[in-house]
Amino acid sequence: MDEMFSKWRPTALSLFRFITGLLLFQYGVAKIFKIPVLPYFANIPPLIQAAGWIELVIGGLLMIGLFTRIAAFVLSGEMAFAYLLGHIMKTGSPVLHPLNNGGTAAILFCFACLYLSTAGGGPYSVDAMMGKKG
Repeated sequence: MDEMFSKWRPTALSLFRFITGLLLFQYGVAKIFKIPVLPYFANIPPLIQAAGWIELVIGGLLMIGLFTRIAAFVLSGEMAFAYLLGHIMKTGSPVLHPLNNGGTAAILFCFACLYLSTAGGGPYSVDAMMGKKG
């Protein structure tokens, strides 16, 4: 069974990188360009706008697989920061449980990007086409 699935590992890594980047990119589009219109992104503070630009630009890099390891590492840090400031401290007192503070996606993105920063972009990436291990 392991041999049957292991041959698809490089392709799955590239797909995982693309989908992770796409999902982060969509958050950036929603925060910066207000597409789609979401009530909780209506009047966002400057810190969240900065996060939106990071998600838009670096999420785009992650989607195409350019500078994958660096991009993923930056996004992992951003998601850890988002969880700390936007979810743990959102009620004024620490609420550590992700189901109570709405931070499940931030945790998943943090560790998905942390994995990508170590694994690279896979064979279907700009880094791979340029001959980087990226």
